[in-house]
Amino acid sequence: MSGYKDLEIYKMAFELALKVHRISLLLPNFEKYEQGSQIRRSSKSIKDQIAEGYGRRRYKADFFKFLIYAQASCDECTSQLETLESLYADITDWKLIIEEYMTLGKKINNFNKYVEESWRS
Repeated sequence: MSGYKDLEIYKMAFELALKVHRISLLLPNFEKYEQGSQIRRSSKSIKDQIAEGYGRRRYKADFFKFLIYAQASCDECTSQLETLESLYADITDWKLIIEEYMTLGKKINNFNKYVEESWRS
């Protein structure tokens, strides 16, 4: 592995952040700057936490800490998506994106376990 961009969880988080960004722009104007802005930040935070943690991978505790932050941001993003799905059911892509974030959360959790149990500093 030559960098964080090779991590499957990073690739998935990056693609989902792009999807969330695009779909958030379909929200009503007032919501683009409220909930839309928040969901864009939380979705992009996942990939950024993975990247920053990878940059600190020499220190296992730091790497693990940032992966926990990525997991928390993924949970936050999923929660926000569920709210938006309830509020704006006419935008039909919410359910699929929520499912993809649930999968990402499982993958981050599995990677966290790997780092915790097997990563050598």
